[in-house]
Amino acid sequence: HRSAAALPSAQPSTQRTMADRGEEDDPPQTAEGGDGDGEGASGGGKKGRYRRDKPWDHAGIDHWKVDPFTKEDNPDGLLDESSFATLFPKYREKYLREVWPSVTRALKECGIACELNLVEGSMTVRTTRKTFDPYIIIKSRDLIKLLSRSVPAPQALKILSDDVQCDVIKIGGMVRNKERYVKRRQRLIGPNGSTLKAIEMLTGCYVLVQGNTVSCMGGWKGLKTVRKIIEDCMKNMHPIYHIKELMIKRELAKDPALASQSWDRFLPKFKKKNVKRKKPSKIGKGKKDQVFPPAPVPSKLDQQIESGEYFLSQEAKRRRAAAEKLEKQKEAVSASQKKRNEAFIAPKEDAGDGGDGGGEKKKRKSEVGNEDVAAMAASLKAKSKSKKDGDEKKRAGKSDGDEFIMKAKKRKS
Repeated sequence: HRSAAALPSAQPSTQRTMADRGEEDDPPQTAEGGDGDGEGASGGGKKGRYRRDKPWDHAGIDHWKVDPFTKEDNPDGLLDESSFATLFPKYREKYLREVWPSVTRALKECGIACELNLVEGSMTVRTTRKTFDPYIIIKSRDLIKLLSRSVPAPQALKILSDDVQCDVIKIGGMVRNKERYVKRRQRLIGPNGSTLKAIEMLTGCYVLVQGNTVSCMGGWKGLKTVRKIIEDCMKNMHPIYHIKELMIKRELAKDPALASQSWDRFLPKFKKKNVKRKKPSKIGKGKKDQVFPPAPVPSKLDQQIESGEYFLSQEAKRRRAAAEKLEKQKEAVSASQKKRNEAFIAPKEDAGDGGDGGGEKKKRKSEVGNEDVAAMAASLKAKSKSKKDGDEKKRAGKSDGDEFIMKAKKRKS
């Protein structure tokens, strides 16, 4: 066995032989450094020693450009079938039935078959023999996911293009308190949707808040910004801070002189303020008043043990329950009988000494009544007296006539 100390000594010689062999095979380079791509090439270093000219690569090529995937790129199609399915809520059924023909036509152009199952409440997309783009099935999966989250069909169909991506952010589990969650979600939307509209304009993304999710569509950079805004909003950070920052960044991007500089000195720095709430001076009762905890409320079993009912036999309990029931029935019968008898009791007449005001009123009434009776009696007496006088006059007149007739007869005789 060779020792470990002998091994490193053999390595430099091996490297030298390989370098000598490379120098022999390598064609002579110019003084300018061969292809002139790297700094090592100009100095004749190891880095530029094996570089060759690349006629297919030049400064006019945009390496970030994504070329469209056509049928000529994959004429043989796919090897196997892939499919995705997603469920949709009941309230989306009517709208999906209306727009499903347009969705089917758009997916048919891409070689994707789709199915709307109203019985199970699901949407399914699958590849066919005409499918040539292997990534279009992922785009179709995102399409049915957006349709199930209440995104309008014309907007959702834009996801099939290569420069549009989507992100469905679940915000339901970020806040435990229901009231606090509703307030923060409304804060994200803003009055009349103004905050959401500002986020869409600054990020270049489509944002829709629906239920416990937020659906976003746009470029990768915009989606990353939108996700950060939404997550910070659910963590009790107002979206207006991000909106101010994005507006400043948009203005700074217009200046080419600031392209290679740091923008930290221009961006606002917001300090976190932990506002302490005022604690009440005295919460509940003091320690002097509450030495021991309050006694627990006795349960039904404790009450039975205390009254002795718990230790009775079943027959005794039955008899006791029957006696209590009979007693209640007697009380109910006596109460109903008393209520019936109240209808036959004559109402009490009001006494004159009920009170000062009442007595005075009654006295006044009685005085008025007595005056009326006296006047009526006087009028009746006057009428009877006048009647008597008239009768007496009649009688006197009749007697005078009789006397005159008698005198006349005597004269004739």
